[in-house]
Amino acid sequence: MRRVVFNQKGGVGKSTIACNLAAIGAARGRRTLLIDLDAQANASRYVLGTALEQQEKTLAHFFDDLLGYKLFPETLASYVVRTPFAGLDVLPSDPRLEELQFKLESRYKMYKLRESLDKLPGYDEVFIDTPPALNFFTRSALIAADSCLIPFDCDDFSRRALYTLMDSVREIRSDHNRELRVEGIVVNNYQARARLPARLVEELRGEGMPILDAFLSASIKIRESHHQALPMIHLDPRHKLTDEFSALYDLLAH
Repeated sequence: MRRVVFNQKGGVGKSTIACNLAAIGAARGRRTLLIDLDAQANASRYVLGTALEQQEKTLAHFFDDLLGYKLFPETLASYVVRTPFAGLDVLPSDPRLEELQFKLESRYKMYKLRESLDKLPGYDEVFIDTPPALNFFTRSALIAADSCLIPFDCDDFSRRALYTLMDSVREIRSDHNRELRVEGIVVNNYQARARLPARLVEELRGEGMPILDAFLSASIKIRESHHQALPMIHLDPRHKLTDEFSALYDLLAH
């Protein structure tokens, strides 16, 4: 199963959700691959920490190869990096992705990620983190994925962005990947005692939006998780937020 975590709005928790779900899958014995297509490299840093700076091969090198800069390009497996967590590998990002995207788009390389993943054996699950824009890398991820998870940050701006986002996914499905489906909207930073989040969620449900039943609470603990480069299941297995990520993973697994 390949899942892409996608939202054109920044700051809604894409990297956090992708990394924590991937870490849970690996902790449960599933061989898991995390792909970081965002030039900011937040997901890569989350699972590799300072080791990210030591990587000699990143996805920027992989996409360089696609542009024909190497006579004998290497397979995608050559760019996979092991994380400190058993069963979890990552294809790390690189700031140079941003400068490559226009060349890649002009040469219509959007199907190459899917083709390369089709030739990459051995993974039970793949989670793809995307940049906060519908650019070449996001389109490549949506074309390569089986399903799409959409983080929703419980505010009116995020709600407005959802409608455009759903149209974008439908367009990709119609034109490039008929197998792609929206697996659900992940409610993030949820505050159960506040009126606005509950009202927004109920209104979206009333509109037929596919809101998933496992909510992720707002918690300062996630900042500590980022700072220590430890997904929640490794930082604090008994924390409420860890339980919520596990519940979300279980929901998706069924």
